[in-house]
Amino acid sequence: MSEEKARKVGEVICEQLVDAGKKDSDIVVLTSDSRGSGSLVPFAKELPKQIVEVGIAEQDLVTISAGLAHSGKRPFAVSPAAFLTMRSIEQVKVDVSYSNTNVKLLGISGGNSYSVLGSTHHSLQDLAITRAIPNLEVYMPCDQYQTIGLFKYLVKSDKPAYIRIGKKALNNCYDNPEEAFVKPGKANVLRNGKDIALVAMGETVPEALKAADLLEKQGIKATVVDLVSLKPLDTELLSKISNEFSDIYTIEEHSIYNGIGSAVAEVVATSGSAKLHILGFPDAPAIAGTQDEVFSYYGLDGAGIAKNVEKSIS
Repeated sequence: MSEEKARKVGEVICEQLVDAGKKDSDIVVLTSDSRGSGSLVPFAKELPKQIVEVGIAEQDLVTISAGLAHSGKRPFAVSPAAFLTMRSIEQVKVDVSYSNTNVKLLGISGGNSYSVLGSTHHSLQDLAITRAIPNLEVYMPCDQYQTIGLFKYLVKSDKPAYIRIGKKALNNCYDNPEEAFVKPGKANVLRNGKDIALVAMGETVPEALKAADLLEKQGIKATVVDLVSLKPLDTELLSKISNEFSDIYTIEEHSIYNGIGSAVAEVVATSGSAKLHILGFPDAPAIAGTQDEVFSYYGLDGAGIAKNVEKSIS
C-alpha cells in the first residue's frame, strides 16, 4: 500500500483526461453544470475546445454525448450520479446501451457524498439500475492508482461504461496502477485470511481493510476482496471464495437491494455454499449527516463492519 497522500478521485480523473485529450483531440468532456464539482476546471483551461457545457439538462447530456460518439468522438459525460442515473436513464438505455455506443458516463458525488443535502441528491440505487442495462460496464475506483489504471483503459476502450465516484480524498489501497486495475472483470485480493471474506468496491474498500485490522486483533483473520468492476463481474474468484469460506460479507455504499450484495449472491446461489451477509443502506430514506457520520450510523465504517462480523460469528 503506497504511503502517498490521500487524493480525490475526481482530481486524478481530470489529470488523466487532460493527458489523454492532449494526445487525442477526439476525447471530449461534456458536463451538466458540473465543471467545478467534477474537478474539471483544469481540463477546461487546458483544452477549451474539447469541453461542452450543456447546463442542467442531464437527458440532453447523454443524447448529445451519444451523437458525438456516432460522429467519431470519444465522449465522457460528467454529471452528479443521482441525476445521471435517474433523470436520464432512458437515454442511457436507448441512446447509449441499445446501440452499444462509446459513451463513458461519469457519475460524480455518488453514494452518500452529498451528505446533508439528503435523499434527493444521494445515489444509493444507481448500481441496481446500471448493472441491469445491457452492454454497460460498471466501475467504482477505490483509490488514485485504481483510477489511473481504469482511465488508461477507458480512454482507449470503445465500450460504454458507467463510473461512479465520490467526493472524499481516498487513502491508497494499492502501490501502482498496474496492480490496481488489471482488466475489466478482474477482482483483486488485497489481504488473505482464513476465517471470513469481506467483499467491497469503491469507497468501502478502505473501510473493509480497516475492519480486517480490527478483526485480526480479535483473532479473526479476514480475506479482503476489491471487486474493481461490478460489471463485468469476477465470477471465477467469487465462486472460489464462496466455497472456501462459510461466511462472506459484502459492504457497499448503496441500497442493500440489487447492488454489490445481490451481484455476489447470484454467484453464491449458483456455485457456492457460503452464508452471505449484505451490509449497506436499508430500504428507507438515508439519514442526513456527514459521510463519515452516516457510514458510522449504518455500520459501514471499519468499526461497524468489524462489529457486524463479531456479532454474527458469536
